[in-house]
Amino acid sequence: MTIRTHTLPNGFRIVTEEMPGLESASVGVWITAGARDETPEQNGIAHFLEHMAFKGTKTRSALDIAEAIEDVGGYINAYTSRETTAYFARVLADDVPLAVDVVGDILLNPVFDEGEIEVERGVILQEIGQALDTPDDVIFDWLQEEAYPDQAIGRPILGDAARVQGYSREDLTGFVARHYGPEKMILAAAGKVDHDALVAQAEALFGALERPSSGAFEPARFIGGERRVVKDLEQAHLAMAFEGPTYCDDAIFTAQIYASALGGGMSSRLFQEVREKRGLCYTIFAQAGAHADTGMMTIYAGTSAGELGALSEITLSEMSRAAEDMSEAEVERARAQMKAGMLMGLEGCSSRAERLARMTQIWDRVPPLEEVVAKIDAVTAAGVRDFAAGMATSARSALALYGPVADAPALDRLRQRQAA
Repeated sequence: MTIRTHTLPNGFRIVTEEMPGLESASVGVWITAGARDETPEQNGIAHFLEHMAFKGTKTRSALDIAEAIEDVGGYINAYTSRETTAYFARVLADDVPLAVDVVGDILLNPVFDEGEIEVERGVILQEIGQALDTPDDVIFDWLQEEAYPDQAIGRPILGDAARVQGYSREDLTGFVARHYGPEKMILAAAGKVDHDALVAQAEALFGALERPSSGAFEPARFIGGERRVVKDLEQAHLAMAFEGPTYCDDAIFTAQIYASALGGGMSSRLFQEVREKRGLCYTIFAQAGAHADTGMMTIYAGTSAGELGALSEITLSEMSRAAEDMSEAEVERARAQMKAGMLMGLEGCSSRAERLARMTQIWDRVPPLEEVVAKIDAVTAAGVRDFAAGMATSARSALALYGPVADAPALDRLRQRQAA
């Protein structure tokens, strides 16, 4: 595998990885702008822009965009996160120039037709409605809002329906002008790719791009709180969060191993204690997420209303116990799972291109896999126990409850009871 990088004079970056044996490639542009770059009045506009990407350019209609890629058997898509918006395609090697041209056309020449804006507005409102009807989706939005209240990083990516109703063409073009600057863009490609040819094409497409970009986003402040939404559902849904490390902090590796050992698989503590031994739920897991300046350790479970109290107490008890007796064997298992998951996940060119872009966004370089594996191997059982102790005694936490949860105990009260 050969990783090569290049930066155009205007700051636009190109990063590629040739993968011998492949006849296809994944290629796209990742933009360091997302939901947390929005003002309160703009909430949801980054996601709206992603939808509008495929609704027509100065040279291609919406159908032309779809047919250009699908006529060659390819696939094109996009996504919006809190810190990134990505537009990407998977095609055969000979069609990489076409894919880059289509993605470039989407980014550089959107028309934002008023009629198409109205059509897509309806689609997004349906998407928001669908999310609200999916408890184990919407509860994470509520958890994020409680963890980071009144902050861009805490607001939902899809946005508020009332605000989405009001966005105009000028709102869309204004956000692009402010946040889609060349220094925020990365063309990433992996598979059967020609680096020099991609650099030349990027120079032709993006070399003259000069747009002022916004400064740094609002720093995140994990504050915490509780949201309880009572509704007549079959299950009670619970999600709790504690502040964790950023993705620039090597402690993220400890956090991820802790999350895996606590609730990352069938052998994890929460799965074994809550589901296998006591039968209190079907789904329970822990995960460690990270952003540029904050992170969040999250635990989720769905159970019946009558079991919610017991499930909550056992979960907090397991968090406390992990600080005392997390074993080397558990940490070694979690390390193996983390390494295997990372390496197996990178066997495809799409995941490789994603990694190239994300690493370049975070560190302005792509760390060798050996370097990452070494950091995972450096995590010790003692370090995980120390991290677990910090989670178990954290002064700030967030809780979201949804369903028949009127009588569910508050997280602070549960923790005080356990500390007594």
